[in-house]
Amino acid sequence: MSKMVVPDSNNAQSKKVQVENMFDNIAPKYDLLNHVLSLNIDKIWRRKVVKIVSRRKPQRILDVATGTCDLAIAAARKAKPQLINGIDISEEMLNVGQKKISKLELASKIELQKADAENIPFADNTFDSVTVAFGVRNFENLEAGLKEMHRVLNDKGICVILEFTLPTAFPVKQLYNFYFRRILPLIGKKISKDKSAYTYLPESVRAFPQRSDFVQIMQKCGFHSTSYKTLSLGIAAIYIGEK
Repeated sequence: MSKMVVPDSNNAQSKKVQVENMFDNIAPKYDLLNHVLSLNIDKIWRRKVVKIVSRRKPQRILDVATGTCDLAIAAARKAKPQLINGIDISEEMLNVGQKKISKLELASKIELQKADAENIPFADNTFDSVTVAFGVRNFENLEAGLKEMHRVLNDKGICVILEFTLPTAFPVKQLYNFYFRRILPLIGKKISKDKSAYTYLPESVRAFPQRSDFVQIMQKCGFHSTSYKTLSLGIAAIYIGEK
């Protein structure tokens, strides 16, 4: 299991509540920060996720921790399912996402609701695909969230997870650590005005199970035919599992 990392270790509230409050606070600036801090590479990563999902021609997709809906929107355009359901615990993130969906006239394709990934409000075997982009690190109980995602998948359905990883090769590892620990928190705090959000990010990545360790947890939670592929010199990875 991964080490429990919370946005504010001095706060007695649960990780789930802290994460919800944190994302509510940074929601208005989240997209700007995401693209600036990643130099827009996050858009390329999401397209790779959508490409994998599209091969299955899914009719129903669940996007967990959908946030401001970048992945859901990309999937609606490329995979062209009948419906995408997006869930997130942050109301403010969903509000930002809903405005984007309305502006792009995708309201008939994407439905959003506030919901907990560890208690997904859909029946067993509902979805052809489940996706998550940069969300599983924030689960309070990682295995509970993965088991729920497995539960709502159809037989032979696919789960595709995009998450940050720690590079291991010199000098990428050293440059990455300097950027993550020194530069990112300063920029994040200046733009978002949230002291904890971009300190929590590198801490949560360091504590999260990496590569084969995470694949083993997916297998423990019921997924088979699991695999992973590292991206951009090892700073992110796509994990795949089937039901």
